[in-house]
Amino acid sequence: MRLSRFHLATVKEVPADAEIASHRLMLRAGMLRKLAAGIYTWSPLGLRVLRKVEQAVREEMNRAGAIELLMPSIQPRELWEETGRWEKFGGQLLKLRDRKDAEYCYGPTHEEVVTDFARNELRSYKQLPVNFYQIQTKFRDEIRPRFGVMRAREFLMKDAYSFHLDPASLEAEYRNMYETYGRIFTRLGLRFRAVQADTGAIGGNASHEFQVLADSGEDAIAFSTGSDYAANIELAEALAPAGTRPAPAHALERVDTPTQKTIDEICAFLGVAPAQCVKTILVRGVDGLVALCVRGDHEINEVKAAKLAELPGESVLADEAEILKATGVRPGFIGPAGLPASIPVIVDRSAAILADFVCGGNADGSHYRGANWERDARITRIADLRKVVEGDPSPDGQGELGIARGIEVGHVFQLGQKYAEVLGATVLDDQGKSRVLWMGCYGIGVSRIVAAAIEQNHDEAGIAWPEAMAPWRVAICPIGAHQSEAVREEAERLYAELAQAGIDVVLDDRGLRPGAMFADMELIGIPHRIVVSDRGLAAGTYEYRRRSESENRSLTREDIGRLFD
Repeated sequence: MRLSRFHLATVKEVPADAEIASHRLMLRAGMLRKLAAGIYTWSPLGLRVLRKVEQAVREEMNRAGAIELLMPSIQPRELWEETGRWEKFGGQLLKLRDRKDAEYCYGPTHEEVVTDFARNELRSYKQLPVNFYQIQTKFRDEIRPRFGVMRAREFLMKDAYSFHLDPASLEAEYRNMYETYGRIFTRLGLRFRAVQADTGAIGGNASHEFQVLADSGEDAIAFSTGSDYAANIELAEALAPAGTRPAPAHALERVDTPTQKTIDEICAFLGVAPAQCVKTILVRGVDGLVALCVRGDHEINEVKAAKLAELPGESVLADEAEILKATGVRPGFIGPAGLPASIPVIVDRSAAILADFVCGGNADGSHYRGANWERDARITRIADLRKVVEGDPSPDGQGELGIARGIEVGHVFQLGQKYAEVLGATVLDDQGKSRVLWMGCYGIGVSRIVAAAIEQNHDEAGIAWPEAMAPWRVAICPIGAHQSEAVREEAERLYAELAQAGIDVVLDDRGLRPGAMFADMELIGIPHRIVVSDRGLAAGTYEYRRRSESENRSLTREDIGRLFD
């Protein structure tokens, strides 16, 4: 590729709403142009990177035995009604009507469509197992799209779905996809970790996320310091503390706290530590409000809470009107001691072993000091309700937990029979008996990988691509080619030679001054730069610099040949 014939449009200034490095650098490098909130045009430069990622994903999926197809992005309401997700999926589902007033959605995912395909195409166990995949645009109407393509509304995704006769076959393909994802992310040069994860809106029996490690990551990952255990913080179990609850040592005492509502305010006012407080959160349950109690220095894990039998599959805070109606008390002064008997009290494991703790007084402007479970506050049951923190014991019993940040770029699920059962996807087994299919689901955020790679690979000068993702592997930068025929001819010869050897090379023949030319190559992240100049030609060398290095090296023609062997 000759840059004089390519659209490269780097810029110095970026919008103020570009909050993270990948968003800023993709705009500066001219990889993206915003069309609307969360919707972007990929420039020719950006598309080259996107296609490199797509190629790696496609080749490894094919190698793993998956079969590519392409499903519609527009999906009929009737299909989503069959699974009950037309309403359940929520506001992220973009709904539309055609000229006949029929309702559709723009696909955020394809479980319904692929299962419909399977129920019409698969008839016999002899066709199993099979894994279908596609690479296609999805749309999810994010309430607050941000961070460029990291959390865009429109995005490119690889989604695969496998079909099986039994759980053992599903487990084997799940492991195959798990290993395939490891190969994909390793091939792309990413530092990543596979972690146990919640199945979320997709549902199913088991799942792992693949997280690119980056300080800017939205997800928190809990990992063991003594083993290979790792899990999304939403799923990581907080073990019960060792020991038993101490006996009460103090009488229950009501204290006035007229304006103190938060844990920090109460602790400062009463001179107690957050770990000696209990905070109570009222949420909407199946049969009214439910009280969730955690230690003052811990946070409620909403994913864990949503799985409680007393909640309707989600954790939604009660509003002030609901709380006043049920308790007669304003938020900020609610506690487990003296709550109405109609409200179940579910207590986190760590909070359940506290004695003589501070909590809301269930009267406006007051708190209790010296509260104790059973004596002053009832416990409906004890459960794991909180997010794990640094230093917690690892759930596998080996070492302690550390917390790192990550960007989710892949997710594998064992769906079980969730979709096949409701959509009637069956085959005949070797006895001629109808059997409901077992399913797996395997997704990769193709466009998100591009941003995640930049978050992990950049410096003050710009992007520093892993070689497998770079728009070009090598840039040839001639100095003074418009004045020196020797420089021009040597640059052309080297360009042709590298291209002939199958190396993805770009020739910067735009005639820019060296500083501007080098700045562009560093900004767009080309891994190798070769400078051709009269001075170098006189010495029989080229000036070479790897993007990850800070110093130039002088290399001969033979050195260059060996460099890319």
